[in-house]
This record gives sequence, structure tokens and C-alpha cells, in this order.
Amino acid sequence: MGTPVLHTDIAIIGGGIAGLWTLNQLRNRGFNAVLMERNALGSEQTIASQGMIHGGIKYALSGAWSGSSEAISAMPAIWRSCLRGEGKVDLRTCNVLSENFYLWSHTGLTSRVSSFFASKMLRGRVEKLTRDALPRPLASPRFKGQAYRLVDLVLDVPSLVQTLAEQHRDAIFSVDWNTASLEVENRLAYLRSPQMELRPRQLLLTAGVGNEALVQALGGSEPAMQRRPLQQVLVKHQYAEPFYAHCTGASSSPRLTISSHRTSAGEPVWYLGGDLATEGADAPAEEVIARAQAELNELLPWIDFGDCQWRTLRLDRGEPRQSALLRPDSAYVGAVDSVDNALVAWPTKLSLTPNLADEVDLALAARDIAPGPETDIAPLAAWGRPGIAETCWDTLFS
Repeated sequence: MGTPVLHTDIAIIGGGIAGLWTLNQLRNRGFNAVLMERNALGSEQTIASQGMIHGGIKYALSGAWSGSSEAISAMPAIWRSCLRGEGKVDLRTCNVLSENFYLWSHTGLTSRVSSFFASKMLRGRVEKLTRDALPRPLASPRFKGQAYRLVDLVLDVPSLVQTLAEQHRDAIFSVDWNTASLEVENRLAYLRSPQMELRPRQLLLTAGVGNEALVQALGGSEPAMQRRPLQQVLVKHQYAEPFYAHCTGASSSPRLTISSHRTSAGEPVWYLGGDLATEGADAPAEEVIARAQAELNELLPWIDFGDCQWRTLRLDRGEPRQSALLRPDSAYVGAVDSVDNALVAWPTKLSLTPNLADEVDLALAARDIAPGPETDIAPLAAWGRPGIAETCWDTLFS
């Protein structure tokens, strides 16, 4: 008697935001889709996200509306629709950390950027703040710069992962690559374990940097992947006011990005990114922390943070390979070159996740893959179920 075979429409490998959102959207459309995750759901890149859902305005700091900005500009409205329960994925139980995101300058924005922010193109999406409307961390007589309120919002990423996981928990399973493997037969990819074979009509790889090894396991070389490293800084402190903001600098990307979180014990943590994180990606942690301390002292000298503890988090962002390692402009879905039934997907940034799921829909339609008959996926429960990843502000300060 041979190994039992289970057939599904879609098998997704990778339980971060990309896989979880796509699983929800596909199952909501009637697809018999399942998801496999090696570790905890949201591990690595997703749980390390600052949770910012932005419309690309931060890419316009150079005074030009770039292709990246155009591709991402509709995202905040799409996410807000889902948060109201009116979108393709239901996010009504997800916690929103802030409905506003701010952009501030240390001294003043150049007239070119200021006039761009005031242009008709961004009317209703960027609001210049008067002094009495400044967020509390900037409400000091010593603040001499300019500040804007953006249409962006900030989500609690652990809550987002939990929300997406709970809605289709019965379709999410663990995979142990010590015993399971990806196999190819007649140019069709499938998963094999000692207990059974899972043969999907379509395999979708959404494992972030792990996609590279999965493509290689299928004997493929395309799509090729690039890594864009960064080293974020976390500071646990005693300043109660939350802050969600970009500080402009000399480059077209934010000099410093701040998001606020709390440990499971309720302790405030600021999570610091922007140029600080990208330029210090490969530097010793103590050097990046020293630069972060200097940045906060220079940019927000009126804030007393009290006793502080500092940590860094080094990670790679997985993306489709670009010339000169440029940042991709939109979500990416492409075919694995070695098989006929596998796609690899990278959202490239949290905000573009809905765009990625729509690109998956288009790719499936192009392959004439529609929802098939319902299949009993209960036997996959023998593979176990993954938990939810712990936040970096808990693991680093435990």
C-alpha cells in the first residue's frame, strides 16, 4: 500500500504576512488552499516590521513622485477598508496602534519639498501642522522644524498575524523539513512526508528570504532573490508618550523612523529605523546604538527618556533581484523556471501585501486555475500547527 496522497488547489509555503494574507484571500474566494510554516507564524521579517501602512509619501522626500510612490499610493485606503470589514480580507479584530503618522524636519524642509507637499497631487493626504497641533514628542518650544500629518497608519503586527491566522486556522499546518521535502515529478512540484504526499495544483512560495532555498530545492534558478539588510535599534525607556514618525534628512529616504510599542510587561519601547538601520546594517551593534543615541539627543533633546536599555535587531529583507540592488517598486509574483506549477512571491514591503495577493489572483487566472472541488484537509493535522511568533521587543529585552 502506497503513501496516501492529498490533493489541494493551492499549497502555500511561508507563514508570514504574505502567506497568511494570500491564504485568507484565496480561501475567501473558494479555493481549497492550505499553508505550511516551518517555525512560528510571522517569524523573521514580518514580526520585525514596524507596522507602518504607508502610501509612499516617504519616498517623495526628494521632491519627486517616484514609481514606487505611484505603486503604493492606494494601499492605506485598501487596508482601512479591510479594517472596517469591507475588503477582500477581514481585519476587524486587528489592533491599530495609530491612525496618524507624522513627518518632521529637524530645522526646515527645503522650499522644493515644502511646495511639493502642498501641491494638488497630495492634497488631502498631507497636512502641515500648526504648533498647537503638534504631537506631544514635538510639542516643545525648542522645536524649530516643520511637521506634517500623513494619511498613513500603524498596525500592531502581532495582532495582525493573529487576526489572519485565526480566520483560517484549520488550513494552517507545520512543516518539518527534516522529514518533509519538496519533490518534482513530470515538472510538477509537490510536498512529500513519511505520512503522506500533498499534491497541489499550484505551489506558492511566500517564505521571504527562505524563498531562495525553496526555489533551489525545486531545481530552479529563477526568479533570483536579493537581500537588503538592515539593523534596527530598540530602546526600552520610561517616556510614556508614543510616537510614530519619520524625520527627514539629506537623502530621499527618512533619516530616522520611529514607532512605539510595549513589551508584554507594558514597558514602552521605541523601534528605530530609516537611514539609521540601512546605513548601519553591517556595523557592530554598539556603533549603531551609539549613533541612535546621538540621533535622539540631536533631534529630540527636550525628551527625558529616563533609564534606557538598548538592543539591535539585524535582518535581511528578501526581494526579487533588481539591478544595483534597488528597492522594488511593487509586489512581485513570478514563475519558478524548473516546474510548471510553482510561483514565488515577495510583497517587498508590508504595505503592499494586498497588492501581492491580487497579483497572485491574476497569476492563477492566467494559468486557468479556478477553485476546484472541496477536499478534506483534516489528515494534514498530523503535521501539527505552528504558533504565533514572539515580538522582538519581548525576546530582546527578556
